[in-house]
Formats: sequence, structure tokens, C-alpha cells
Amino acid sequence: MEIGILGATKLTTTLGKKLHSAGSHVIYGVRENFEAKDIEWKILNRFPGHVFSFFESIKRADIILICCENEQLPEICQAFLDLDLKDKTIIDCTNGTFERNFSCNSVLIQKFLGNKNIYKAFNNLGLDYPNSDVLGLIKETYFCGEEGAEKQKVKKLIEKSGFKPIDAGSSQSAYLLEAFFHLGKEIAINKKEKTEYHFKLITV
Repeated sequence: MEIGILGATKLTTTLGKKLHSAGSHVIYGVRENFEAKDIEWKILNRFPGHVFSFFESIKRADIILICCENEQLPEICQAFLDLDLKDKTIIDCTNGTFERNFSCNSVLIQKFLGNKNIYKAFNNLGLDYPNSDVLGLIKETYFCGEEGAEKQKVKKLIEKSGFKPIDAGSSQSAYLLEAFFHLGKEIAINKKEKTEYHFKLITV
């Protein structure tokens, strides 16, 4: 099973390393005219068969994680439309821009692709992870999507990456998961501290 991770972000390379270390075969998808500047990407580019275009990565992969900047989402959605997604599992790991009219990235991708199930996971980490958690305190990630074999596949992937999966329900919960991420950002802004705020799930 091949895992494709889309986007040239810290989250991309971090999840890629974790999954590769767990025995998965990982490839990376980047935008057109991508120029490798960070050392991690320079190393990946030195080995053939690791870095491809968005289109080629989606075509080759069985499970696709979207970890890109929001500016690349239109290009990725277009690549999706040009391919058969029937047997592919798509996981959105991004967060929409927090504005008065808050729009959820997962819902936008879902509308673009029609009836294809889109799952949400890893978005609580943020695209700059692990810089947002230098002490390695985040041990869990929330995920949501429609029930079935695909959702179990997403759960197993989360476990393989080293995080505890917490099921947040159907795809409608994608709004809540993105809002959860933005709440942590707003707390940090109001505290006027150069730090990150995350949440820990507890039962009482």
C-alpha cells in the first residue's frame, strides 16, 4: 500500500518520516515548479521515486494525505478531478482560514469532488508541526468521516503514525475539528505569548 502526502510543509515531511519508520512506503506530491530549499526536501529530491507532482502522487497512492498550504488546494482538487478516485482514501489534514464567514476545507474539497468520502485527521497538529510542539506533548489526533472500512483504514494509519486516534463522528464534525484548531490559535493571540496552545481530551 502506497501513501501519498501532498504539500511541501513541515507536517508533510514529519508524517512521512513517521509512516516510513513504521514500514509504509511514502511518496510526496508538490506543486509545479517546486524548488527544494529546506534540507529535508533537498535530501528527498536526491532519491528518485520519492517526490512527484500532485497529479502523479495521487495517481500512484492508495491513501492520500492533504497537508498543503491553502493556496495549493485548487491545484490539488483539479488533479483529483482528472483521476479515478474510486479505490483511494483521501484524508484532509488542513484548516481553512479563520474569518467571520468560516469555511471548512474538508467541506470545500467534498463539494469539489462530489460523492467521494473525505476524511479529516491530523489537522490539530498544524502545518508547521512539530515546530508547534517542540516538547512532543501532543499524543493524539481527532478524525472524522463516514463509517465503514475506509474509516477503519484511517484509524489504523493514525495508529501507525504514532498518535492515538479519537473518533469525532461523521464528516459533519470536520467543522468542529477545524474550529478546535483555530480556538487554540486565538487563545495564543489573546495571551500575547509566543507559544502554542493545544487541547487534551479527558473523561470524568
